[in-house]
Amino acid sequence: MAESEVSARELAYHEKLYSGFAQAHFARPAVRALRRHMVARFRSLTGVDSRSRVLSLGCGIGDTELLLAPHVGEIVGVDLSPAAIRQASADAARAGITNARFELGSDAPGRYDAIIAIFFLHHLPDAALAALPKWLHQRLAPGGVFYSLDPSRRRLSGTIGRLLVPGLMKKYQTPDERELEPQATCDLFGAGFDARIEMYDFGSSPLAGLFPGWGAGYRAARAMDDWLLRLAPLRARGSNFEIIARTRP
Repeated sequence: MAESEVSARELAYHEKLYSGFAQAHFARPAVRALRRHMVARFRSLTGVDSRSRVLSLGCGIGDTELLLAPHVGEIVGVDLSPAAIRQASADAARAGITNARFELGSDAPGRYDAIIAIFFLHHLPDAALAALPKWLHQRLAPGGVFYSLDPSRRRLSGTIGRLLVPGLMKKYQTPDERELEPQATCDLFGAGFDARIEMYDFGSSPLAGLFPGWGAGYRAARAMDDWLLRLAPLRARGSNFEIIARTRP
């Protein structure tokens, strides 16, 4: 299938998503707690600080980026959805956040200390995913780091969800997105990067999506995830995996 057809379907889906549902859903307590955890995790794994210039790919309505903004020098979010960029820009202005800006498209000029992609890679067609590391290397400053978070093809939660509630699983997926194989994705960063995989969670992210108003439930699930991730035999069946890829000197 042509890459342009996939992109058109993805854009249509997200324009609808960002025209009301996402704004309400992402503001719920469990989802906000999840986003705060993502920001803390990103900062811990990449070492970004108040001097860092950060680019966010597929930023959506900027809810994660606006939480990150107080901790970095500048953050630029890009997205193909006009509705998302309008909302993100309006939220930044309303909050008085001046070091975050949001641009329509898939790129922003300049070089960055860090590039972030939250639940973004699994939307890319195979050819675009394979070409991404070379593009990232051109955009990152020397010693810069790329961070991504995406669903794992080995996820236990996905296997259970497809068996028990297949219709509900499809509700939160576009027709073209898919789960990714962690090691195969990491292997794409073989040239010019030192890359590694970390597992992010088991049940806390899916729980936040299914029960966005249940903040206490998310916090309990996150604590359980932190314990489960210490068990090596279970770790590979986690729900979402991270790639941390730093450019070689």
